[in-house]
Amino acid sequence: MMKLSTPARSTGQSARQWLLLAVLLGTATVLAYWLDPYVSLTSQAMLYVLAVVIASYTLGWIKSVFCALGAVMALNFFFVPPRFTFQVERSEHFIALLTMLVVALVINRLATGLRRETEAAHLNERRARQLQDLAIALANAHTAQEVLALAQRALDAEFTGPCLVALNTSGDELDLKTDLPTAVKDGLRCCMKEARVLGPGTERWPGLDAWYLPLGEQGQICGAVYIPAVAADDENGREHARALCTILAQALWRLRLTSSMLEAQGEAQRQQLQAIFLAAISHDLRTPLAVVVGAASALQTQRAKLDLTEQDRLLASIVSEANYLTTVTENTLQLVRLSNSSQLIQHDWESIEEIVGAVLARVRQRDPGRRIISQVPSDLPLVKVDPVLIAQLLANLLDNALKYSDDKIDLTVDSVTNGSERQLQVSIKDRGPGIPKAEQLSIFAAYSRLDHNDQSSQRGAGLGLAVCRAIALAHGGSLVLQQRAGGGSSFTLSLPVDPKQPQALGAA
Repeated sequence: MMKLSTPARSTGQSARQWLLLAVLLGTATVLAYWLDPYVSLTSQAMLYVLAVVIASYTLGWIKSVFCALGAVMALNFFFVPPRFTFQVERSEHFIALLTMLVVALVINRLATGLRRETEAAHLNERRARQLQDLAIALANAHTAQEVLALAQRALDAEFTGPCLVALNTSGDELDLKTDLPTAVKDGLRCCMKEARVLGPGTERWPGLDAWYLPLGEQGQICGAVYIPAVAADDENGREHARALCTILAQALWRLRLTSSMLEAQGEAQRQQLQAIFLAAISHDLRTPLAVVVGAASALQTQRAKLDLTEQDRLLASIVSEANYLTTVTENTLQLVRLSNSSQLIQHDWESIEEIVGAVLARVRQRDPGRRIISQVPSDLPLVKVDPVLIAQLLANLLDNALKYSDDKIDLTVDSVTNGSERQLQVSIKDRGPGIPKAEQLSIFAAYSRLDHNDQSSQRGAGLGLAVCRAIALAHGGSLVLQQRAGGGSSFTLSLPVDPKQPQALGAA
């Protein structure tokens, strides 16, 4: 349905058409009068027929009919004897005038129908192009608000308006930004409830002055559309409106399915984390707990029968298993916490020198050989991190290095510039057996362990590196594994440095 003209514009256009009709008849009359000495009455009649054909292609149906009647009357008045009267002396002249009138009306009918079909073809082409452009734009829409804006623009471009697109909420209530008359709200709700088009030219509420179209089918209604100032006989316009609503409904339903899929994926991840936690309790916690209970029971019931060496061995076993339980529990809980996006990490300005120093003080209690060699400059910038999490990350990496390597371990901290971004890089390098390239990515997955070479004899839950990667990502950084030349592994933690350093803390 094309946009309706305003009254002033319609009046001006009608006046121009009447003026064109007069110009056509006047031009045909002048030409016929100028050619009168040279041509017959039949040739003069052809000039008027030409004027009728032009009028049929350029004017409305009523005006083109008036042009046909005016052409016959002008030919009779100016050129059929007796001239300058409407009388007809001879019967052949009367038959000629009557034939000309019939021919003019037939030509007018055919030309008007052809023009109407041409206009309909152009209109259908434009509407098809609009549907294509709208489908392409909706494919790139990522939110319901973007779809709503595209829908409003398409409807306003095609119909008189003001059109309205309303989406339904989770409770099947309309999300309306403006107040509407009660009749309009009832029409929108009814078309959503019945999943049918209401309004002029339909089987439901044909007495209304607007179309109410649902967005979607029964059971998948996303909203409704209100299009006022429509005609009951505009079947093509109504079908185009339904096509627009079908495309819009598909886009909205796609967004809802995508949202539901993301929620399902999040729920699946939460279920997976719960399964990991239960697996840790059932497998990696049960064995050390049994060792602790067995050693404690032996000390409690048979302490008098055990010598001091055996007692020290049982106590050392209890301490070792308790430390292992603490590490596994902390890693598991941190992995669950970091994987839950609803829990935000608390960042604060921290000195990497202090974090590294605190970690080394704890780890070296398990490193009597002093194999860890640290190089930490004193002029490093501050970083916004959670110190507890970063300390846990470094402790996990150092424990792995001590466990899988018997040689020296290098811990270095550097400030580097990567493009336009400044970073702090903490590297922990060992001379252990290394990790094959095929497993350098999977090693960061939860419960991933190497089961070959000498590493199979080392006990572990396979959570340490997974927690380290999660902590790095939670701080906007990265954790990269590389093989060292000459053997061994190098883990590099990169943390972004905020260029706006706190002056007070930096001076302190």
